[in-house]
Amino acid sequence: MTSVDPPHGPRSPEQRKREALERLARDNDVWVATADAAGEPCLVPLAFWWDGEAVWLATRVTNPTGRNLSATGRVRLSFGHTRDVVSVHGTARMLTREELPAEVGDAFAAKDGWDPRKDHPSYVFFQVIPEFLQAWGTVPEMKGRTLMREGKWLV
Repeated sequence: MTSVDPPHGPRSPEQRKREALERLARDNDVWVATADAAGEPCLVPLAFWWDGEAVWLATRVTNPTGRNLSATGRVRLSFGHTRDVVSVHGTARMLTREELPAEVGDAFAAKDGWDPRKDHPSYVFFQVIPEFLQAWGTVPEMKGRTLMREGKWLV
């Protein structure tokens, strides 16, 4: 083991799933990666709310992330830091503030302390359904890092 490896070796898949779900419930921001039709990447941090099944994002439909999500629905999310990462590949569905269930908007605003529904009218919400989820810390955890595939938990 190197100095950056966990003292007790790699975490079990069950522990990684538990800690990944804790991160989704606790963290305030997520790195959001999208691409346009020409493949030009865009990476930005956004506030989010996890409802237990989907990640909810809010951004302006006029910025690159909003345009990319609207056009393709494809997104990759990265939670945590490089030594404890949760990576999610998912499909995003756009909802206007009028289409958004009030309880989702209220929960998003309560978690983040900011309510996009009361901000600029170009803000929309995206419901991201995870299809593929991986969680790992260091090289010894690379094996077994896939915890969800095709939207189904493997653990």
